[in-house]
Amino acid sequence: MTYTFDFSSFGIYAGLLARGAAVTLGLTALATLLGAALGIAGACASIAGPRALRALIAAYVELIRNTPFVVQLFFVFFGLPSLGVHIDEIQAAVLAMTVNLGAYATEIVRAGIDSVPRGQLLAAQALGLQQRQIFRHVVLPQALANVFPALVGQVLIVMLGSAVVSQISVPDLTYAASYIQSRNFRSFETYLIITAAYLALSIVLRQLMNRLGARLFAGRAPRGGGTAGHAGAGWRARFAWRSNGSHNLPTEPGR
Repeated sequence: MTYTFDFSSFGIYAGLLARGAAVTLGLTALATLLGAALGIAGACASIAGPRALRALIAAYVELIRNTPFVVQLFFVFFGLPSLGVHIDEIQAAVLAMTVNLGAYATEIVRAGIDSVPRGQLLAAQALGLQQRQIFRHVVLPQALANVFPALVGQVLIVMLGSAVVSQISVPDLTYAASYIQSRNFRSFETYLIITAAYLALSIVLRQLMNRLGARLFAGRAPRGGGTAGHAGAGWRARFAWRSNGSHNLPTEPGR
């Protein structure tokens, strides 16, 4: 069986494809900003929050990580109106993508915080920094630098997963593909173009975010050495804003 490729009818749809790509990138950008903020907040709460809050964050993370994104999207778009929350398809897509990314980012950032060497905390304490200053200026920048590649990878996964938002009539790249192939009946060529478009978006977005990370976190990654051990599991017991009644960072063993 032979197949004759025919791309001659796609020129008139260039604008539609461009608008679809712009919607996909716009959704990804909003979800990245909001999801990263949610992930940082969730990681802080899971490490330093009260027990009830930590349990709530753990349940949220497990719920999102163990359910399909399309189900989460349908829950937001079709389920919330039953509770009196009415949002349009764009808002539903952004909310679902943000909640999804936030759950994964919570675990990624938490791992980054645990990776910060304990010696960094002791050095910051020796300089007279307050607990929140230590977290904001010492721990968090290094944690984000450590896990930035993982965050970039998760952002790309969310962007590619956003293809399902076309199911609720969001005019993204996949929605454009469905419209085009329903008009010219060239499904193979249509989805070949869309595949290439998603591939190009992923490569370009990864390169841009890697360059952004190199600028934001230049010199932030730990160089090793210093006090043995890491903030790690003991980090949960070390910071004063944790509800354990302590107001001082630990000193080195034997002091």
